[in-house]
Amino acid sequence: MHEGAPVNPWVALAYLVAGICFILALRGLSSPASSRRGNRLGMLGMAIAVVTTLITHEIASPIELGAAIAIGGAIGFVTARRIAMTAMPQLVAAFHSLVGMAAVLVAAAAFLNPGAFGILGADGEILSVSRIEMGLGVAIGAITFSGSVIAFLKLNGNMSGKPILLPGRHVINLGVLAGILGLIAYFVTDQSPWVFWTVTALSFVIGFLLIVPIGGADMPVVVSMLNSYSGWAAAAMGFTLHNSAMIITGALVGSSGAILSYIMCRAMNRSFLSVIAGGFGATDGGGAAGQAIDRPWKRGSAEDAAFLMSQAEQVIIVPGYGMAVAQAQHALREMADKLKEHGVRVKYAIHPVAGRMPGHMNVLLAEANVPYDEVFELEDINSEFAQTDVAFVIGANDVTNPAAKTDKSSPIYGMPVLDVEKAKTVLFIKRSMGGVGYAGVDNELFYRDNTMMLLADAKKMVEEIVKSLD
Repeated sequence: MHEGAPVNPWVALAYLVAGICFILALRGLSSPASSRRGNRLGMLGMAIAVVTTLITHEIASPIELGAAIAIGGAIGFVTARRIAMTAMPQLVAAFHSLVGMAAVLVAAAAFLNPGAFGILGADGEILSVSRIEMGLGVAIGAITFSGSVIAFLKLNGNMSGKPILLPGRHVINLGVLAGILGLIAYFVTDQSPWVFWTVTALSFVIGFLLIVPIGGADMPVVVSMLNSYSGWAAAAMGFTLHNSAMIITGALVGSSGAILSYIMCRAMNRSFLSVIAGGFGATDGGGAAGQAIDRPWKRGSAEDAAFLMSQAEQVIIVPGYGMAVAQAQHALREMADKLKEHGVRVKYAIHPVAGRMPGHMNVLLAEANVPYDEVFELEDINSEFAQTDVAFVIGANDVTNPAAKTDKSSPIYGMPVLDVEKAKTVLFIKRSMGGVGYAGVDNELFYRDNTMMLLADAKKMVEEIVKSLD
């Protein structure tokens, strides 16, 4: 649809309906209880937007479109069926990279053939406003792509999760960002190919530079931040394509991702502006980072854990990434059911950054059909640990580390954590005492007098506890 062409009212109505579906989808995804409805509304809105676009635009032949949809749909279906929940964060990062690359390719196509996009002025030059849209779209898209690739490599274990601190990184980042913005401004007056391609190349570079200094413990914030970037990239390309559905969708994804990033930063006591700049939380110090503390600790068995929890009035379960790795959520649900049969009140405490992406633990618990009214966020349950008989920590480390409140040299200092150490007894499932958390910091909770370590695979240990409860 070219600029200046009359807009079909039915097309505008269809895009409006799609936009409403997207808004309602976000509303549904705000709670685990309504997330299924939110997903369905999102899929409905996207189906309306895609079908409307295909009907009203001469993009390709039906055979080519059908083949592309079939190939993409088959890849998506197979990936969704095979992917493990532990690999979901890196899958999300990979999807973000595809959105970023799509934005780059659309911007490149518009630059190479502006007539097909209806962005040529009377003088045969690309419209000034379209150059701004194109420059911003390709910049945000390229940053999203290269940044998401680095996030994927870190999450997938192909690259070290530790911060990679380049000398003079802040000066380099600011210089590259200033160069990108300056070239986009210059692009308005000069549409020479070298300007466009230089902006593209520098944007790929800065995406790499922004994410490399970020450590693995901060990856949940990175994932939500890249989600926001991908939305703004899509919105910018929506302006270039004159597609209101893309603008609405991109703006919703971008703004919701930015809000989520802000919430996550507050949960980790990080500066939101530092997140946008990249390299937040990357320090050269770190107290006991990277090594376990050689101190005495108590070891328990499944029988000990079963006895202590069966005698308790309330047990608070704190899940973490270790639970996801062991796929222990179903066994955990069975254990909770057994405890309820013994008259024990069971609750789940979720830290905002537990796992490797926002909502990771909520999804796993929902997969095991854990009742939503038993799952509580940090601010809603933290005050209850002091009146709790047993805190059962399964695979969570950094989010329960008291050093975040006391050790100013710790990389996680200042991050709000779950006050599990205040419970009368803390049962902590961990594979061994040799490893440290994803932030590279040992947990002093292991050595507290009220802590009992249960060293084993999380799923096997929980299954043994269930047998002992019988």
